[in-house]
Amino acid sequence: MHEIGKQIAGQVASALVQDGMVVGLGTGTTVRHLLDALGARVRDEGLRIVGVPTSKATAELATRHRIPLAEPGATIDLALDGADEIEHGTLRLIKGLGGALLREKVVAESSARFVVLADASKIVPLLGHAVPLPVEVDRFAQAAALGRVSALGGDPVLRRTETGEVFVTDGGHVILDCPGFAPILDPFTLERRLRAIAGVVGTGLFLLPVEQVIVGDDDGTVRILRAGADRP
Repeated sequence: MHEIGKQIAGQVASALVQDGMVVGLGTGTTVRHLLDALGARVRDEGLRIVGVPTSKATAELATRHRIPLAEPGATIDLALDGADEIEHGTLRLIKGLGGALLREKVVAESSARFVVLADASKIVPLLGHAVPLPVEVDRFAQAAALGRVSALGGDPVLRRTETGEVFVTDGGHVILDCPGFAPILDPFTLERRLRAIAGVVGTGLFLLPVEQVIVGDDDGTVRILRAGADRP
């Protein structure tokens, strides 16, 4: 579903990458299409870039495409990533259904430019419209943090794998999925309250400036969204 939109968004996003760039590489199904497009440019054009991956899965795919890798630093030129929800007008995001929210936020905040690529289904009127808010928690603090997030009204559920085991991030943390915060009317206050809880290492609220959102539609067309502008 929506694969055509994801593919075209990935292809358009890949054109933003220039020779010599250090590029933050996000995680998720849309980013896989981006990496395929970048890999083709590396092979066919001799494009020379260094990637900063946000997950082991992204690192493995980038390596298969012969993209050299580095850890995040002060020289990331451009971060390209997907999103689970994109709030219309503000371009605030919820990310983290893929489990890489902390590393994705580190890379996004370390980049001079942050561009999001997505299919049209990810655009929502308010955050929390369709997905729960992920909150990443240190494993030692799991029970205590669950209680405090619950007290804030998050109705948290410990994320598990398809086989019923506790889901563990690449960084060794667990994730609480919190549908109770929807609709999220004041994400800045919610972010501050969640980050004040001992053991919370990150949330899926991405409130930093987004340069643009590249939206691929299933008819093969592309729209570019910018904060504060009406959707074309």
